[in-house]
Amino acid sequence: MDQQIKFRHLQTFMEVARQKSVSKAADVLALTQPAVTRTIRELEDALGVRLFEKDGRGIRISRFGEVFLRHAGSSVAALRQGVDSIQQALRSEGPPVRIGALPTVSARIMPDAVAQFLKENTGSPITVVTGDNSVLLEQLRTGALDLVVGRLAPPEMMIGLSFEPLYSEHVIFAVRTGHPLMSKPNFSLGELRDYTILMPTPNAVIRPFVDRFLVTNGIAELPVRIETVSDAFGRAYIRAHDAIWIISEGAVANDIRDGRVARLPIDTSETVGSVGLTTRGTGDQSLALSIFMQSVRAVARQTADG
Repeated sequence: MDQQIKFRHLQTFMEVARQKSVSKAADVLALTQPAVTRTIRELEDALGVRLFEKDGRGIRISRFGEVFLRHAGSSVAALRQGVDSIQQALRSEGPPVRIGALPTVSARIMPDAVAQFLKENTGSPITVVTGDNSVLLEQLRTGALDLVVGRLAPPEMMIGLSFEPLYSEHVIFAVRTGHPLMSKPNFSLGELRDYTILMPTPNAVIRPFVDRFLVTNGIAELPVRIETVSDAFGRAYIRAHDAIWIISEGAVANDIRDGRVARLPIDTSETVGSVGLTTRGTGDQSLALSIFMQSVRAVARQTADG
């Protein structure tokens, strides 16, 4: 079996599992659809099980596929770490620290955490990237990232991963200072339909909280809405227009503190969720990564106390 299963099999399998589509995986891998299908079939023949099942017009990962995904991710991550170790030895550097950060922590936690980490002079280069939660978690699973800092993802996205909670926060409705609704403290939630609404994308970790809140409060339709996970775009748009941005409070905490953005007086306590550290379940961590995680914990405690 070890001679039959190659890296290309694992890479293709993980991309199909992430995309839930052969055609989309083929685009990402720059392969033809028949080549992707053939590679998956070769892997399934080697394992003796079906890794994917038909789901309407699409596909979904099978229960055997879910088990294999956990171990495939660890294998790819270990290989990446081996390659990185050789490159670091050649450059006489410490191991890199590669962090994925969701918008909720990018502005509130990460700047001070990175500053504290740099004071330790570990010699390790640090990279911080943002993006869609599903993309960041897949990069974590395959070893392209070492840590993701943000909200706890749904159970189906946490296969093979571990989560350490740090604090909790709500989803809020953010607007520019001086927004018309700020002068109407007793406005009805139905009035949200009169404004452009910035919504998290379907894959965003807070989207289920937002959808549930809107439906619970009788808001099934929003005539004009923009779906985005870009905090830079959201911040710029609501400051220039009378739009409403549905976002985790951490993403705009500094803007609210500085008076550039306001929070609509809407009770969103039902949208509370845990923010913390997501790591691979293997428990393998470099000293540099451990030091960075300690920095995040310290800044999180200061933020919670403040």
